[in-house]
Amino acid sequence: MDTFERISGLLLEMGEFACDAQADILRGYKDDGTVLTQTDLIISEKVIALIRDLFPKANIVTEETLTPFCKDAELTFILDPIDGTDVYSQGLPSWCIALGILDANHKCIGGMVNAPRWGLSRNEGLFLRQDPGKPMLLNGKAFSVASKKDDFEQIAMASHAHRYLDLSQFKGKMRCYGSNILHMVSPLIHSHIQGSVSVPCYAWDVAAAHALLLSQDMVVTYADGSPFEYDDRILVERQAFRGILVAGPPIVAGRLSRLVKFL
Repeated sequence: MDTFERISGLLLEMGEFACDAQADILRGYKDDGTVLTQTDLIISEKVIALIRDLFPKANIVTEETLTPFCKDAELTFILDPIDGTDVYSQGLPSWCIALGILDANHKCIGGMVNAPRWGLSRNEGLFLRQDPGKPMLLNGKAFSVASKKDDFEQIAMASHAHRYLDLSQFKGKMRCYGSNILHMVSPLIHSHIQGSVSVPCYAWDVAAAHALLLSQDMVVTYADGSPFEYDDRILVERQAFRGILVAGPPIVAGRLSRLVKFL
């Protein structure tokens, strides 16, 4: 079993664990007021331990654990043990485990997203996986977006993102789930959603989805057109990015950018 197969296997296992734990979960809070659960901590501990075993020289950037960062490392793993902790703690299905992979230049080269309760059918979860240098998989099978998706009918975004947009120009529908990763991957997996908007958040809220979008020739950029880069502020200081991100096919991302009123 190769290294990425072992990681994907653990993420699937942790997804099952999170599902089993969800019914009895207790909400806790961090110093900044955001929700934290024991599930976040357990998943973080187990995934970090495996990555350290498989890639002892790699960086690991995660929401729950502050780990050392080496700027010369060949790989950086960016982990969100539960993206959408608030909705997870309320028993809702729109959460996921997300792992992004950056190369030595801090470019996205791989990502895995396990959303076991956000499947495409009643009995099927959602596991998106793109190992470095490999094609993207959906639930273990080769996957590619079926159409060019140049229409502009639906977008996915956080429930508070509307305050950053001038929606008088948009006549379509908005989808809000509670997980930024799921918002970003929506253009990949949902046939009538073409793009997403991300308001300021953290590397672990973006990286896994970023890699998957790039694998399908989609883009993730700031609304002013500048590229989204994983710089020291985001990776070393663990600060939120500044600005508004748009994602999807290039044409859709351009149209989304024109809706943004606060850059």
